[in-house]
Amino acid sequence: MANTYFVTGGTGFIGRFLIPHLLDRGGRVWLLVREQSLGKVEQLRALWGVDESQLIAVTGDLSRQRLGIGRAQTAALAGKVTHFIHLAAIYDLAADADAQLEANVGGTRNALACARALKVRCFHHMSSIAAAGLYSGSFTEEMFEEATGLDNPYYRTKHDAEALVRREKTLPWRIYRPGIVVGHSQTGEMDKIDGPYYFFPAVRAVSNSLPGWLRALVVEGGSLNIVPVDYVVQAMDYLLHLRGQDRKTFFLTDPDGISVGDLLRVLLHAAHGPSVGVLRGGLIEGLLAQLPVGRLAGAPPVKKALAGVLRQYGIPAETLQFVGYPTRFDSTRTRKLLEPAGIDCPRFEDYAEVLWRYWEQHLSPDVSRRGGGQLARALARAIGGDLPKRLRQEVAGKVVVVTGASSGIGLDCAHKLADAGAIVVLAARTPEKLEDALNEIRERGGQAFAYPCDLAEMADCDRFVQAVLAEHGHVDILINNAGRSIRRSVQYSFDRFHDFERTMQLNYFGALRLILGFGPSMLERRSGHIVNISSIGVLASPPRFSAYVASKAALDAFSWCAASEFADRNVRFTTVNMPLVRTPMIAPTRLYDAFPTLTPDQASDLVMKAIIDKPKRVATGLGLAGAVAQAVAPRVSELVLNQAYRLFPDSAASRGLSEEEASREREALPKNATDLARKLFAQVFSGVHW
Repeated sequence: MANTYFVTGGTGFIGRFLIPHLLDRGGRVWLLVREQSLGKVEQLRALWGVDESQLIAVTGDLSRQRLGIGRAQTAALAGKVTHFIHLAAIYDLAADADAQLEANVGGTRNALACARALKVRCFHHMSSIAAAGLYSGSFTEEMFEEATGLDNPYYRTKHDAEALVRREKTLPWRIYRPGIVVGHSQTGEMDKIDGPYYFFPAVRAVSNSLPGWLRALVVEGGSLNIVPVDYVVQAMDYLLHLRGQDRKTFFLTDPDGISVGDLLRVLLHAAHGPSVGVLRGGLIEGLLAQLPVGRLAGAPPVKKALAGVLRQYGIPAETLQFVGYPTRFDSTRTRKLLEPAGIDCPRFEDYAEVLWRYWEQHLSPDVSRRGGGQLARALARAIGGDLPKRLRQEVAGKVVVVTGASSGIGLDCAHKLADAGAIVVLAARTPEKLEDALNEIRERGGQAFAYPCDLAEMADCDRFVQAVLAEHGHVDILINNAGRSIRRSVQYSFDRFHDFERTMQLNYFGALRLILGFGPSMLERRSGHIVNISSIGVLASPPRFSAYVASKAALDAFSWCAASEFADRNVRFTTVNMPLVRTPMIAPTRLYDAFPTLTPDQASDLVMKAIIDKPKRVATGLGLAGAVAQAVAPRVSELVLNQAYRLFPDSAASRGLSEEEASREREALPKNATDLARKLFAQVFSGVHW
């Protein structure tokens, strides 16, 4: 005799995937629906190719006694239902507490009463891992009363609903606890924004702001348990028909789970955003324990700012508890039962891109605004893709001044701007190299003009400004890229005051002279953009760069002050806190050969993005993290930087050593441990100038 089924919540997300499995077994399915939802049943029949003799609508309501099914219909169905499958519930952390209590607890009580009246063979209850609350440690399938941290209404109502089933004496029962259910692992199909989907808009915002080749760092955080809907329904369909499993509980979970840090890493990869390194282990946890995170998070300005960010991206505050989620779920017994059927949970990493594509096409907030669901193209939003088109729209026909334009970042910027139709004004100290750069651009069909200029000489700066304004009338965009870097400890600089003078002269006074020279015409025309190429060092304050960082910090501070004065006249300032770039400026420092660096092409893409979007600051996650660390935990930050200072010595030249003396010193260093520590710092803090 074929099995028969009575299903609550069958028109919901899990039900729409489970019921086809039941129908494929040849049985009949009675589907509880509200009267106003009868049309959905007709649609499902058409979708699944069945008639009303196979999929039978039963009108009722979860909130009514015995689900509101009349005595006559109850008597007609009594003894005919093999499996009562209770799926209906509110699966939403942010839902109203009273509504959750009525649906999850009251609904389960009414479903049990209905199942008893129908004299079903087994009651199948869809619970959740939320029934474990915030238990710290490994939670097994046999555990229930051990649950802790049930303050959230969703956790409490899922736990209390499961308790009702466990106390049931008349009916055999089986309980299923799925993890956080997401879309289909093959198609991505999902019906609403829930769980990790709340964070997708924020992930996309990060991906749009930073290029995919940049490297950010995140802390590992708690472990989440995410499962695709197709795994849940395959496992449930198999387990509810398996003999000898009554009064058992089944974890439909990922055996490994995924940490919050790895979740961000995987989602950013799917969104073609920056690559992410996940900081793991006790050392990081120990460092974080020293940070006043709790006190900081409770401060009114921080709470207000956090609330604003959550509101901007539509993230319920309740989801933040997952950042430190403490529970692991031991599904050993269930996995052994599923093994003969070949049913196992895929890794989130293996289907994340499928989920992302479906979200972009069907669930993203942009879909409705685009009027018809035009496909969003992730690669086009990453840096590159439509960058040349957007750049052309922004700079075509505009006069753009690029300093330090004969090599490195400046030369790459000049090429891209000229290719986009800008009138590029090249400034550099060496006439021969400048002429070569000019010829390269003109050979490619670009429009460019070259002006030899030593920006460390104020008179030269003034002559340059006058010549440019005389020939072109105005400047639309100024890119202050020229710079000088010195890597030397303060203790080796006591008699080298000129190092500080030279870096300040070029990096600050030279750039400032150009801003003061081109600024009046920008204000008069009520249009202009000044892009200053600064350094990640200003945010992270690495040792040995006191002269360089101070000069860049001075320009940053000036620009932030001036920006507030110019804001209402459409003259914008952008600071690019550039990570380490493979340019001639760092070539003399052989230590950097082992460091991850950007190419000039990648670095210039950051500048082009700054020109298009005009943000106040362009910075990597590592740079911003360094700034935050120095603000909230200056002592911890200082200790980390000091450790790096001791690991990475000053060059022999900066200390005035001969090559013979430097060689003897290198041989005396303990190789293995020191080299390993240096590599660790170089990888973890990539882009910081040790």
